[in-house]
Amino acid sequence: MIGRLNHVAIAVPDLEAAASQYRDVLGATVGSPQDEPAHGVRVVFVDLPNTKVEFLHPLGEDSPIAAFLARHPAGGIHHVCYEVGDIVAARDHLLQHGARVLGDGTPKIGAHGQPVLFLHPKDFTGTLIELEQVA
Repeated sequence: MIGRLNHVAIAVPDLEAAASQYRDVLGATVGSPQDEPAHGVRVVFVDLPNTKVEFLHPLGEDSPIAAFLARHPAGGIHHVCYEVGDIVAARDHLLQHGARVLGDGTPKIGAHGQPVLFLHPKDFTGTLIELEQVA
């Protein structure tokens, strides 16, 4: 059901410092910051030959990333994102197998303009999983 790894998301306390480190020290191609108000985050994507890294920074105190950074002030891996061909079929399959989908189960549009869902970390070895539909 899951396809390739789309990205690894890292919550960061300083978005520009993280982008600069990957761009200037590691030599990676780093995109521009973009606000994702529906998810309460500002993101920057780092393009790699085989996947992406997504830096997450809170947009306001109500952001889930603000809560994550309160527990992990230096930042850290927040989630991994896998691609799926049909997000609704993937959701239905997961629910039939007892997995918990966060929120009300309705896909939201993610940072790449595609439908996404998040799966409860307690169901997947302590890892928050994002599923992103790709064509």
